[in-house]
Amino acid sequence: MFSSIWQDIKGYFSHGNMLTRIILVNIGAFLTLLIANLLLGGASSELYSNFSHFFMVGVNWWHNLTHPWVFITHMFLHEGFWHLLWNMLALYWFGRIVGDLLGDRRVLPIYLLSGLAGGFVYFAMANLLPNVGFGSYALGASAAVMGTMAVAGVTAPDYLIGLPLLGDVRLKFIVLFFIILNLAYYSMGVNPGGSIGHLGGAAMGFLIANQLQNGNDLTAPVNRVWDSITTFFEKLFSSKNIKPKVAYRNPDLKKQTVGKSARFSRRGDNNLAEDLSHQEQLDAILDKIKLTGYDSLSATEKEFLFNASNK
Repeated sequence: MFSSIWQDIKGYFSHGNMLTRIILVNIGAFLTLLIANLLLGGASSELYSNFSHFFMVGVNWWHNLTHPWVFITHMFLHEGFWHLLWNMLALYWFGRIVGDLLGDRRVLPIYLLSGLAGGFVYFAMANLLPNVGFGSYALGASAAVMGTMAVAGVTAPDYLIGLPLLGDVRLKFIVLFFIILNLAYYSMGVNPGGSIGHLGGAAMGFLIANQLQNGNDLTAPVNRVWDSITTFFEKLFSSKNIKPKVAYRNPDLKKQTVGKSARFSRRGDNNLAEDLSHQEQLDAILDKIKLTGYDSLSATEKEFLFNASNK
């Protein structure tokens, strides 16, 4: 059963769109923290705290300087099930709108840029306002989701979304509601660190959408970097780069090949049979190609190879 589930997950990841992949990564990171929590003694244990903080953005500049990856990893982490669930549902609803209207390739850059903005705003405001109580560490996809929501709202403000009890509501009002909600939470001291980070993500989303409308695509540089990374790993793990091991190499091969090739080059086609059989001539040419490449063949050798290939 577990093998079948794993195969299905790999299939969803390989053939799904970018939104599906982001959600699967978030779920995988949540399960990793959950297992670490069980194995390392619970949330209150020092081992688990050190492990989880390794991936979270913090208020301490030295922590972030020595763990620069936290500005990326923190936006994929969730410790609470409901935190994960609501973030992934919102990401699915609004990310689908972004993917349909702006293209699947813009979903990941918007998510990353918004999450980065949220992390940096959290870190900056925690140091500018140390008495507000921002907490020592931050995690979660909320800032990235808020940025995605903002892009969707600016791109299609009158898009109708059906909500329970309320019926169809225009997307712009939903975005406005969440902006006001986070401002209210911040002013009341309810998760001020998270609220200010969410607003930072939303601000980045508004900036991305505004620049897109003005013809400036802020997601393009992120896609170029992403394409370079994926291309590198594709080449690294490509079967084309796997060279077969040589069990035995004839130390006299190069000497024999050069000698045969030299005799082949000096003679015309009428004299070749005097010294070498047809198969020996062909083997000598093929060996020479292996050693020095096709361009090193003489005109006679190339002609012979061409004729041999047509027989």
